[in-house]
Amino acid sequence: MSTIKKTLTQLLQASLLLSAAGLASAQEKLVFGISQEVYPPFSYTDSSGNWTGFEPDLVRAVCQQMQASCSFNAIAWDGLIPALNAKQIDVILNSVSITDERRQVVDFSEPYLITPSVWIGEKAIKLEPTAAALKGKKIGVQSSTVHAVYAKERFKDSTLRYYADRNDIFAELRSGRIDIMLVDQMGVDEYLDLPINAELEIKGKAEQDKLLGEGIGAVVRKGDNALRERLNTALDELRKSGKMQEIAKPYLSDDFLALD
Repeated sequence: MSTIKKTLTQLLQASLLLSAAGLASAQEKLVFGISQEVYPPFSYTDSSGNWTGFEPDLVRAVCQQMQASCSFNAIAWDGLIPALNAKQIDVILNSVSITDERRQVVDFSEPYLITPSVWIGEKAIKLEPTAAALKGKKIGVQSSTVHAVYAKERFKDSTLRYYADRNDIFAELRSGRIDIMLVDQMGVDEYLDLPINAELEIKGKAEQDKLLGEGIGAVVRKGDNALRERLNTALDELRKSGKMQEIAKPYLSDDFLALD
């Protein structure tokens, strides 16, 4: 090879390497907030400490669709939205229900999940989940959730007990320190299948109510319309391709997916 051709080849190779490096450095980097409290089958850590479950898997698929480089930042559940608005994270895709109250401080993508809410109590105790029947009873809810808002507004004659996560509420119910609990239906079967919860059962579904939200969506900072629309597009592509259903298959039924 002549010296000129060799030099041109080297220049071309260097140019390609620089272009590739430029593309890599230009790739958008997004930090997704995820609750420190685990919620199988939605989000939990495996034996190596890696985040897994439906929502971490969905985050990875969304980021691949958006051609973005993404990472997780584990934060206490009630600190997720404050962390988002403090720019410590960029997105929350972690079972946050869409409500009018939250819309005052953040923006949401279109829903990707629809989550009914259920009441759980002891099998041996007959207890109807109505405001009249639960008068004077102790209701367990997770703090900073739609269930906490709903129970406070609709069950004013009951005593509310607030907990950090679902595991704590189940423990309190088993111990008899609360009479009934209100949680998302998704993932409940896994808890009720555990031997320690053998004496518990679903007492009924909560009635449809705006306080319980309009489904679950990804959360971005108020006014971040560009990112919100990119998330909507990515989620829509995953629905159309069947990838979202494929991701959900090991974890939950398609009945809970917002596919329309």
